[in-house]
Amino acid sequence: MPLIMEEGLDVDDLFGDPNTLDLGLSAAQPTKGLAQRLDEMRLLGCCRKIAWSRLGCIAYISQDGLQVIVRHLACNPIDGKWALTEEYSQSQIPQLHLGQQLLHLCWNETGSDLAVLDASGRISILSISAALNSLGISRQTVVDPPDDGSQVVGMMWMNSNRAVHAFHQAAKLNGRWNYSPYRRKPIGPFHPAGKPALICFTRNGIMRLLYQNPDQRWAEVSAELKTTNQSDRILTHAACLPSPKKLSLYRVQIMWNPSNWDQTQQRQASGVMPFPVPSIRISHCKTELPGRVFSFNKDQSDDLQNLAPNQSFLYQLTNLDLVSGQFDNTGATTSPPWILAVYSSPFNSAGHDPQQQEPPASVLVRWQLETSTLNLHPVFEESLSKKTNGQQRTKLEIRRMEDIHFDKHVVSIDQIEFGCVLAITHDDSSVSFFDPKSMSQFAEGGDNNTVTSLAQAGFRFPSDTPGLNICFSPNSCLAVVLDADWQAQLRIAGYNFEPDGDLHEGKNSNGIIALALTFSRGCAIEYNTDDLIMTISRHLSTDAQNVFVNEVYRALPINCNFSMEQDKPMQHPYVPRCLSLQAALGFQNFQTPRGLPYSVPWAILHLRHASLLFAFFFQYSKQPKENESLDHDVLQMVYGNTKWALDFTQYLLDDLFALAREFEPVLDDQEALAQKGEGLRGVHTSSMASPFAGDGRGYSKELYTLIDSAPFRFNVYEKFLSSVESAIKNAYQRAGFGDDERRTPEKDLLLNSRIPAVMIPVLVSLFKQIIPAIQTEIDQMSIYLTDYSWLGFCSDRRTEHFRQTRAVDVVKKVPLRGFNLSNNNIEPNMSSEITSNGKKAGSSSRRRCVRCCETTGDPSSPRSILYFQLTLRLQLIRSCLCGGMWTFENGPPTTAATHKQVG
Repeated sequence: MPLIMEEGLDVDDLFGDPNTLDLGLSAAQPTKGLAQRLDEMRLLGCCRKIAWSRLGCIAYISQDGLQVIVRHLACNPIDGKWALTEEYSQSQIPQLHLGQQLLHLCWNETGSDLAVLDASGRISILSISAALNSLGISRQTVVDPPDDGSQVVGMMWMNSNRAVHAFHQAAKLNGRWNYSPYRRKPIGPFHPAGKPALICFTRNGIMRLLYQNPDQRWAEVSAELKTTNQSDRILTHAACLPSPKKLSLYRVQIMWNPSNWDQTQQRQASGVMPFPVPSIRISHCKTELPGRVFSFNKDQSDDLQNLAPNQSFLYQLTNLDLVSGQFDNTGATTSPPWILAVYSSPFNSAGHDPQQQEPPASVLVRWQLETSTLNLHPVFEESLSKKTNGQQRTKLEIRRMEDIHFDKHVVSIDQIEFGCVLAITHDDSSVSFFDPKSMSQFAEGGDNNTVTSLAQAGFRFPSDTPGLNICFSPNSCLAVVLDADWQAQLRIAGYNFEPDGDLHEGKNSNGIIALALTFSRGCAIEYNTDDLIMTISRHLSTDAQNVFVNEVYRALPINCNFSMEQDKPMQHPYVPRCLSLQAALGFQNFQTPRGLPYSVPWAILHLRHASLLFAFFFQYSKQPKENESLDHDVLQMVYGNTKWALDFTQYLLDDLFALAREFEPVLDDQEALAQKGEGLRGVHTSSMASPFAGDGRGYSKELYTLIDSAPFRFNVYEKFLSSVESAIKNAYQRAGFGDDERRTPEKDLLLNSRIPAVMIPVLVSLFKQIIPAIQTEIDQMSIYLTDYSWLGFCSDRRTEHFRQTRAVDVVKKVPLRGFNLSNNNIEPNMSSEITSNGKKAGSSSRRRCVRCCETTGDPSSPRSILYFQLTLRLQLIRSCLCGGMWTFENGPPTTAATHKQVG
């Protein structure tokens, strides 16, 4: 429902007697740029200069208003510390908007599409296609006529039509934290085809609906708010779910034809696929004339009687927002939505006499939307019931709530922490946190037995960087502020952890649980979690990090049963995110291998990547194509990952044979290795069949040779794994452990790389019976002489030298030729020209993961449909196999290349 605000409010009765004399008072020193910022917020509802995507991209408008600059968080491969990257200017923006001033930025729900608005009402949409620092053009502005009346005063992106897991809170019971998960339903309207759609309200009272069709082309429909089509009533603000004197409430219905759309079914019905087409119906529901716009608290009324009323007209609408209803632990909405309007006075109007009360700098006016049953006379009730088939008629009520006053100007209102917190930012860059259910302010030192959010637990942002433009990270533990010089400054939410305190009790426990609850929410809704990794690395010690990771595994529904019959853990959507978290916390720098507790999840991520790749390869190879040649990149990826899996298996066997006492890795990875053995057997079978032509036949022969020359046969390896699995089952049976009981020791094995007591008999069987039984069937000398330095798991000099001089493509598992590490930086080792910024040209397509710091020479724009399907299946188009996002090392490609990527 849109709420529209118009100009022309008369609030002369704000401060009492209209005959009171003016108060000649000295003005407080304002924040630099505050007057201009308040003027922008008064004139236009859409004037947000900086926004943080849920994928992790930070976009903000340049100081001259002509460019869009993007930055993101990244782990430094040299020292392993997280920080903001350099600025990346999107060079296509000035040409797109014909040099017009840019006014507003807004990311969609998924964080992949960015709407850019200019002063003439033009809207361009940019998309993250291949890397965080490169935005491709999705929608041009040439279709938008330049018109001041077309300026956008309110907008919203449609939500995705998908239910997600959520967590109501964490509550402590009998010394143990319990989490309350539920399934949260999405709030409509939705695009039937699951594509992005944008709703806008213009200054002249037009509603625009921009939506993307399944063919990636954008279309638009519009409708008019008829009651606002008056020459003397120009809209300034709009919120989707009021103008100061009159509060106008509209109900907007968006109807799609067809209402449900499935691409596969549409193709089967006919050769032509009719795309969904929307229509808009707008009805005016209610007009409120609140009279006195501001209402003071009872305890403040006596103090405010002597304030000058001629100051009241200076208060202007600067913010208009809608706070959606809150959910309980069943997923049902339990509280009605709020309408929030902020009225602010200019900074130089707050002068006052020392003997008199200073007026508030900003006033937060609240309304609550409520639905009630319409009571009619029985005669009319009987007549209407026949027409409505007995359905009850309802009416929408707007109930005025108590105003909230601030002695500092409000410059931003943000709903953060998955809708659980309302963050209000003031002109001095301080942030106040409120509960959206009750609008009560969160105070530090609350309930120690209940945690609902970071703000409720006591996390606060320092006010060390003055600024009037702010954005919050996806999980709301970081913020970026544009300071007076328009430089982006990173702020980290702080918490008073007690260094010597108990990690399982009191303040320390609440802080850790708040982080675990936030990470679990981010996993469930697929938020980027780099901000949390940075916060955890800064705040938590190694022991506290272990407690945090254990709580994450408890909160998320992960069954840590890694038997060979249970393949569900490897397919669980939360397992890769947890493994990535563990691997990221153990990263020190690019040249130092991770410790054992962090190498295990890092290895499993690689093995999972190879498993998915082999599965795709098997599925494709079962369909022989006589004259079709496989894509070179696909063949190279299969070959590289096959060699990696074989070498990694040999590396583990070599450790078992040579270092019998260091046995933790094989026990941690046995389930993943079992999957890899089955996968390699399938690759071997496919290569023998060799159904491909051209390069495919040559690669098939190389695969066959690679696998056939391995120092062990698959039947021997499978016998080894089967014996280990049998020994583990026997150990569990002797200890009386069922499927539920075995989760605890196997989770401890995964998280801490510690051998639980129940596994001790397995070690005896492993080193006294199982290994001696297979030693004679394996070429131990070949395994011993194999170079494993390229795997990156060893800590010897050979591995260190390899990491310093060469790089391996993390996706294809092949060496990146022409690259080395020198001067503590990874730079191209080729005779290309040095550009003006000191970087070598010719490697613009090389991308680096912002989390694990690994690189890939994989093309950001797949050259064939098969390769695109593969990267889409493996989720490698925008992200690394560890879940971190890609970034172009040398900055975004040229404009021409960017256009080509989007196509």
